[in-house]
Amino acid sequence: MRRVVVTGLGPVSNVGTGAAAFGAAVRAGRSGVSPITSFDASGFPHRNAGEVRDFAPQEMVERLDTAEWGRSSLFAAAAARLAVADAGLDPDELSRAEAGSVMGTTSGESQIIERLTEEEVAGGWESLSPHLPRQVPASRLAYAVNRELGLTGEAMTLATACSAGNYAIGYAYDLVRTGAADYMLAGGADSVLRWAHAGFFRLGAVAEDVSSPFDRDRSGIITAEGGAALVLESLEGALARGARVYGEVLGYGLNCDADHMVSPDPVGIAECMRRAHANAGIKPGDVDYICAHGTGTPANDLAEATAVLDVFGDAPPPISSVKSMLGHTMGASSAFGAIASLIGMREGFLPPTTNFSHHDPALGGIDPVPNEARPADVRIVQNNGFAFGGNNAITVFGRVS
Repeated sequence: MRRVVVTGLGPVSNVGTGAAAFGAAVRAGRSGVSPITSFDASGFPHRNAGEVRDFAPQEMVERLDTAEWGRSSLFAAAAARLAVADAGLDPDELSRAEAGSVMGTTSGESQIIERLTEEEVAGGWESLSPHLPRQVPASRLAYAVNRELGLTGEAMTLATACSAGNYAIGYAYDLVRTGAADYMLAGGADSVLRWAHAGFFRLGAVAEDVSSPFDRDRSGIITAEGGAALVLESLEGALARGARVYGEVLGYGLNCDADHMVSPDPVGIAECMRRAHANAGIKPGDVDYICAHGTGTPANDLAEATAVLDVFGDAPPPISSVKSMLGHTMGASSAFGAIASLIGMREGFLPPTTNFSHHDPALGGIDPVPNEARPADVRIVQNNGFAFGGNNAITVFGRVS
């Protein structure tokens, strides 16, 4: 079994595009939340989201015709193109290698379904744009990555909702570790959508202005979008080509507590943490930092904190949520968490939880790294991802010494 490392990062986010810009924004605690422009939100009491306002796919992808692909697929392809460049890989050599992609998502190309619905309501079936239906399948997210980069390995899209980015990283890790692939692009992508915003609002899970994870007065998520991709390859191969190594994928844990459709289960989450530690060959005391799922809803943050205290004891490592800055990017969220964690580990800082004002006594001794990034010597990171339906996925990264 080969050791697997991350050599390229490709964030396309509302706080910055590219590893350098994204890392600087996270370190500064910059917010990517603003009033919604991608659809008419005037009927909603809460009208903020984390949109990628400056996304120009025609300037980022080289092979895809942007008119033939949905926004989420273009997020995925653009993020993958950035990650390959960041890894210093020759795209022509990559296309000849054993390489593929696995991308996670919550909503796939539901934005296309919304457009088709609007056309049908306005003008009947005869009015539908004939080129749109073929853009609907969620499988096109990974397909777009392979098409953009000329990859001939697997093209897998995993729709395990808000933990899907971690599922993708774990799947890609196994392929590289076992020698089934030499390189894998792993991550996730989703777009801001009317139906998703409406659904979370009706659940009472959308904050009015900003998300405040772990705060006593937290009130919900901010829906958001973007694409996140990581390049995974063997440590041996990375060293042989003189690549920069962000960190090693030590392992991952998966489970589904299947207890409730929308309410997180701290028992299942704690078990997923233990599985991740066992798979990575570490103990709780080895973890220096936890990148939280940290949605900012009362239920999620309490369940996550309860599980952390159960596994780590009364003095757990610092745990912060980048969703306080980005909003909840759904299927891309744990991939963004992985990118933020790896940059922080390499550059020696802990990403902050912004918008934090009051400690919640119900969360015990949780240290959310409030409001400002913190210098730290980070050797091992745990990256949490949880989803509706009880789908839990946790990845563990370590510094390569």
